[in-house]
Amino acid sequence: FVSSSSCERVAPGSTQIVMALDLASTAFMLVCMALVQLMTPGLAFFYGGLVSDKSVLTMMMQSFISMGVVSMFWFIIGFSLCFGESLVVFGNPGTYFAMMNVSSNEQLGGGEGGIPGLLYAAYQGMFAVITPALMTGAFADRFRFKPYLVFILIWLVVVYVPWCHWVWGGGFLAEWGVWDFAGGIVVHITAGFSALASLAVVGKRPVPTANAEDMDKPHNVPFVALGTALLWFGWFGFNGGSALASGGTAVAAAVNSEIAGSVALFVWLMIDWIRFGKPGLVGLCVGAIAGLATVTPAAGFIQPWAAFVIGVAASFSCYGCCELRKKFGLDDALDVWGVHGMGGFTGTLLLGILADGPECTAANAPIHCVYPGTITRSGEQFGKQLAAAVFCAVYSFVVTFALLKAINFCMPIKPQEEHILEGLDSAEHGENAYHTPPKAYTISEKTPEFKLDSVVSV
Repeated sequence: FVSSSSCERVAPGSTQIVMALDLASTAFMLVCMALVQLMTPGLAFFYGGLVSDKSVLTMMMQSFISMGVVSMFWFIIGFSLCFGESLVVFGNPGTYFAMMNVSSNEQLGGGEGGIPGLLYAAYQGMFAVITPALMTGAFADRFRFKPYLVFILIWLVVVYVPWCHWVWGGGFLAEWGVWDFAGGIVVHITAGFSALASLAVVGKRPVPTANAEDMDKPHNVPFVALGTALLWFGWFGFNGGSALASGGTAVAAAVNSEIAGSVALFVWLMIDWIRFGKPGLVGLCVGAIAGLATVTPAAGFIQPWAAFVIGVAASFSCYGCCELRKKFGLDDALDVWGVHGMGGFTGTLLLGILADGPECTAANAPIHCVYPGTITRSGEQFGKQLAAAVFCAVYSFVVTFALLKAINFCMPIKPQEEHILEGLDSAEHGENAYHTPPKAYTISEKTPEFKLDSVVSV
């Protein structure tokens, strides 16, 4: 017998095994897991298009390697550190070590309904994969590959894991009443403010003597557009899947993501058009990412009109922060802090005042409530969201700064200046994205000459 919510099977010669799972939600979450995984290659294209043609492979490598290294870490111990039995700062590493006690046939911790525990663990792992990769845009051209591997592993343990546990794993912030639907705090603030801290260690990029004005120009705008498309597509799994079930909350989260991203795209484009006289594709793409990042902490808790407000707020907030960092001379190459850090920060605060009203806390909540029984707007809730956002920003900055200083003491993080100017693709990885200068192709004397009169019209 198979239904949408449960499945029973009897294996020959064995006792009956009952799997009480929501099969519709399981199928939905499998798709969402794949969508979030797609976001990391999308990020590689987005960042790769924004840097110079001599560093595109280095930038893409830093994203793709996260898919391998972080996934191994997650399945061995990372998931248990985040979602295991609470030990205040971390989860118990023995609770789900190497995916022990994580079943593909029942939800985490047993019980009926829901999605398999193994699927939940894998889905959460996709968030861990992309988070350290987000930081790479800030220190583009200034991080050697070997110390980068050491950095992301230790950073996961000392920054990502504690915040994931405190907010999503039943830690003290969750108990206090802080809400983060899909990673405004856990993903975007941690990555954005850690990226800001990295600038204090790696410093500025060396300015080439020739073509200095081209240092910040994207080398491949179509790559940027492709990366944006993949990220936006994956964001439906990122935000929609954070409902952990196929239902009204997932629908609201996905639609709210579309609204906020679209509004921010348009407003950012208008700002650029007014300032520079021409609408640009790169600004359009960055605006869309800003809107999606900002709505992330609130996507499954707000009404569509609130997503529209967040889209507008994201454009002005993130755009202003990107301009502010230029005023301060910070070489955040791809504006990770302005877009992701401050986007997540802004969205976390706005959640406290844009969430559904107090009528949605009741058991018999009105039908319009997006996620009854969770967060509702109030001054107290805004204060909790603000406190958590500030705490996360300060914590991420300070701990990352100390970590990078320690790593730099043991091994140099920043490449040699001549390697940076020549291009890290060749110096670090021995590969080049393009053949520069272009190869000269010659026609052999034996090649017959093409004659126009040899073409036969039909």
